[in-house]
Amino acid sequence: MSAVEKTEVAVIGAGPGGYACAFRAADLGKKTVLIERYPDLGGVCLNVGCIPSKALLHVARLIDEIRTFKQHGIDLGTPRIETEPLRNWTEGVVRRLTGGLKTLARQRRVTVLHGTATFRSPHELHVTGAPGEEPQGEHLVSFEHAVIAAGSQATSIPGLPEDPRVLDSTAALRLASIPKRLLVIGGGVIGLEMACLYDALGSEITVVELTDRLLAGCDPDIVKPLERRLRERYAGVHLATRVLAVEAHISDTGRGELSARLEGPAGPFTQGFDAVLCAVGRRPNGHRLGAEHAGVSVNEAGYIPIDAQMRTNVPHIFAIGDIARPPLLAHKAAHEGRVAAEVIAGHKSGFEGRVVPSVAYTDPEIAWVGLTETEAVAQGIRYGKGVFPWAANGRALSYNRSEGWTKLLFDESDHRLLGMAACGPNAGDLIAEGTLAIEMGCDARDIALTIHPHPTLSETVGQAAEVFEGTVTDLYVTRR
Repeated sequence: MSAVEKTEVAVIGAGPGGYACAFRAADLGKKTVLIERYPDLGGVCLNVGCIPSKALLHVARLIDEIRTFKQHGIDLGTPRIETEPLRNWTEGVVRRLTGGLKTLARQRRVTVLHGTATFRSPHELHVTGAPGEEPQGEHLVSFEHAVIAAGSQATSIPGLPEDPRVLDSTAALRLASIPKRLLVIGGGVIGLEMACLYDALGSEITVVELTDRLLAGCDPDIVKPLERRLRERYAGVHLATRVLAVEAHISDTGRGELSARLEGPAGPFTQGFDAVLCAVGRRPNGHRLGAEHAGVSVNEAGYIPIDAQMRTNVPHIFAIGDIARPPLLAHKAAHEGRVAAEVIAGHKSGFEGRVVPSVAYTDPEIAWVGLTETEAVAQGIRYGKGVFPWAANGRALSYNRSEGWTKLLFDESDHRLLGMAACGPNAGDLIAEGTLAIEMGCDARDIALTIHPHPTLSETVGQAAEVFEGTVTDLYVTRR
């Protein structure tokens, strides 16, 4: 075993949190090694998650708009989908971004090792490289500080066969084929995003969700426009429904179906599908690193407990991103990574994000941040709200998509913003204003008096605040 030169900072995992941490540490003068098990930097998010899925969801939206506008005098014909060129385009997007990260690492003189890292001691990592990659064979990395950014992996459920037609989100994004009938197990963000994609590509979609609602983290009224649209378009949306088993059948011709046994409020039933996508969540990789050899605590769920400076119970070892704590979101991980690097460099830094925004890139999009109305009711918080319907927004009408809402929640005592949610095209682009407003301690008047450009969807944020203030002119609202 040959040893890698001793480094000041070793970062395990080159996803959004890991590379942000490594680059920030290098900028602060620390000699840094970045270890990534995959051939390219960027982690799950960039290579097989956020970026390729959003590229394909953009395509799905274009396809849907082409179909929708036939009734408005624009007929471009029936879209013809060629999966190989489409796959090549998304892979090109990914290559451009991963290539950019490779360049940034080189410019910062960050040493990149491709391999699987496990702890041997509190100051040593054992790195096993894949054939043809650097490092080849086995290497030892000794470090002064380590940052664990090893992410999470997709969760499966019992009863699913080992069959190429049973997909996780990574396999679904490869677009190997477009199934005629697709069962999506899981009504969360990933499941519904993939359902929207394959619906646009021509699959007949059935969604099964174990709980009694879609997107359980968001308020039902915000999800309602999405659910209504899905029920109109999909073969089925089954809530409070359990997947008992999936059986694979192969005929003499080599073709067959997947038979799913399901149990819902009306009892058990069976349906046939051409493919099944399992999207029931992700679990952290805390138990895959040999953390016990470094004395790092890992809880039963696989999370590594941390403090506000991202330190584990071992002071010179840090953890960030999915492996540290929910929510499992790239933008949260990136902020944590920068904090860890700054603490290692001796800065007085801590993760002080009061709120972390969430976005479901469905059609329509759903975004939320801060306190939800469901949480406010459960916690007994006295709140007021302003809701503005997109049916009264000129830009939404010009998109032919007026089904959405923007909702703001305010503290009744001082009118400070507590939470925001929106449903509609590009809702994810609006949520940053609510995030900043909460971070800055803005009240309803601050938001209402902020001049928003017209005509834009962003106007709905200011107008929702005006509804709460009682100053709105684009709606008639009975005075409180």
